Amino acid sequence: MQTQPVFNLDNLEGPKFDFDAGDLSLDFINTAEFHASAQPEEYLNSYSDFLRWAYLGKVVLNDGGNRLLEYALTQPEEAEETLQRVLVLREALFHIFTDSVHDQPVDAEDQKIFNQYLSEALVHSRVVFYGGVAQWVWEGAENRLDWPLWPIARAAAELLTSENIERLGQCQDDRGCGWLFIDVSKNHSRRWCSMESCGNRAKAQRHYERKKQDA
Repeated sequence: MQTQPVFNLDNLEGPKFDFDAGDLSLDFINTAEFHASAQPEEYLNSYSDFLRWAYLGKVVLNDGGNRLLEYALTQPEEAEETLQRVLVLREALFHIFTDSVHDQPVDAEDQKIFNQYLSEALVHSRVVFYGGVAQWVWEGAENRLDWPLWPIARAAAELLTSENIERLGQCQDDRGCGWLFIDVSKNHSRRWCSMESCGNRAKAQRHYERKKQDA
């Protein structure tokens, strides 16, 4: 007897994602390496990559995520179209937040794209009570490959309209890292995505330049 294939997000392999930006929408934006450079490295190369990110980021749970994965594998064209929507929203959000952190006017087209996704998210959002505790739920998400974008759009709107937007920072690496984060340092002095990567490189570069000048 032939067994049915097992679709399990726990078994998927893919790029290493980081979830330390301090906000879901920023973690989503940071799914491209050197995002502010001329040649960013893409981490979301398939719908499965995006779904794996959403699962690791707790946007989707195991059972629901596995059902989405199974559906996506049977509908490859729809999955590819959804991936393009994912990337369109991510790039619009990257431009919006980058403009915000540098006190630049936000592009009207990026605003339009973002609000289209946000409007769809709000149409499907509901508040329900479980044991007296209010929780967000998403109505009409079944077999909607793009529904994980709804909580991302809502998170972006909440961040943009909150006091935390004043703590928005971007990695200052001169190669164009572009990593966005919420700066929770006491004096708002965070400069790097992490000291282990861009921070250490900048430190080493400064040390090299001092030695060169001394020589």
